[in-house]
Amino acid sequence: MSRTDAVPRTTGTPAGRRAWYVAAVAGLAVVVSGAFSTMPGLLVTPLHDEYQWSRGSIGLATSVNMVLYGLTAPFAAALMDRFGIRRVVMTALATVAGGALLTTVMTAAWQLTLYWGLLVGLGTGSMAMTFGATVANRWFTSRKGLVTGVLAAGSVFGQMVFLPVLSRVIERYQWRPALVTLALAALATVPLVRFVLRDHPADVGHRPYGSDTFVPKPPPVRGVASRTVHMLCDSARTGPFWLLAAAFAVCGASTNGVMWTHFTPAAHDHGMPATTASGLLAAIGLCNVAGTVVSGWLTDRWDARRLLAGCFALRGVVLLFLPMGMAATVRPSMIAFVVLFGLLDLATVPPVLALCREFYGDGSAIVFGWISAAHQIGAALVAFLGGVTRDALGSYDTVWIALGALCATAALLSLVIRGVPSPRECR
Repeated sequence: MSRTDAVPRTTGTPAGRRAWYVAAVAGLAVVVSGAFSTMPGLLVTPLHDEYQWSRGSIGLATSVNMVLYGLTAPFAAALMDRFGIRRVVMTALATVAGGALLTTVMTAAWQLTLYWGLLVGLGTGSMAMTFGATVANRWFTSRKGLVTGVLAAGSVFGQMVFLPVLSRVIERYQWRPALVTLALAALATVPLVRFVLRDHPADVGHRPYGSDTFVPKPPPVRGVASRTVHMLCDSARTGPFWLLAAAFAVCGASTNGVMWTHFTPAAHDHGMPATTASGLLAAIGLCNVAGTVVSGWLTDRWDARRLLAGCFALRGVVLLFLPMGMAATVRPSMIAFVVLFGLLDLATVPPVLALCREFYGDGSAIVFGWISAAHQIGAALVAFLGGVTRDALGSYDTVWIALGALCATAALLSLVIRGVPSPRECR
């Protein structure tokens, strides 16, 4: 009898507990990966001051990072089906560490694009939300919404944990030690992934959490690139794919693209110290964890379309009021923004994942990867155009208002998503 055909173990770590251990280590990898997304906003001013690079050129490197993050995600999901989750994540952690360390010795703007944009983008993209979706799909039969919500929140939790620390390090020791700190955190996570994370419950003779039957481990899926492209071609023939992609592009633009790249410089424009602005972003991360977990819980119980639309509508309103809350000191209006935006930031992820599972079944992780690519393209456009707008107009106010209007559009798109017959296979 082969290992994958073995009956479930009756001794050792209970199956349910082991699934949560795997989710915890996966969450730690996501936390560390998420910490890297905090750096662009903290690097804009130091790099501008040290090298006299324009905000637009710095934003270009961030844009490349975000685009590759998005484009890597669907291929990473397929690579996990081919080579296993553990190998892909360990390689990704080593890649982001290498990219961060090389960034500390750069001397030209194109090197920032190469080291941070390319290497860190590829590494973090391999641990994107598709990673969490793959873990949830393999290790959990029930509580998938909750697990995906927790793992999605891990990215922002990483920002929350590392952001104040990195901001203090930059303030006291400059920006290079901050990057070294991130690289060491990534390398320290590799052994935990090696010894705890497993590709499938069958690897340790367990059932998926919530399953009454043993599920054999599927064989490795070959043809990673062709399978990933075929899944894109198939899903692109359906209406829900384009509606979800468009809505998620707005999600990326109004979160990663603007908040994690331009919020700190925007607050600094109003006289707020960078450390204070970073603290506010960390508070957003704290609220984000609660909002995403609650969203995952609600996704298991409510209509995902309406939940998604409600998140976008409320986020749009909050962004429209942000310019009035900007000041040199933290006012009650800014505290209200931090709480509300934090609750809504990544609350869109669980309902989008649920809709992908509803429409695309076993290929949902790869399809979600392509939809996440749209998320990152939207983020990349705003990361670049936000900097250009600031250089041209001397203010970010126009950016906040435009994004608020786009969120209203995304809410309407979410409400019209409907199921369609399965498309024919793309050749």
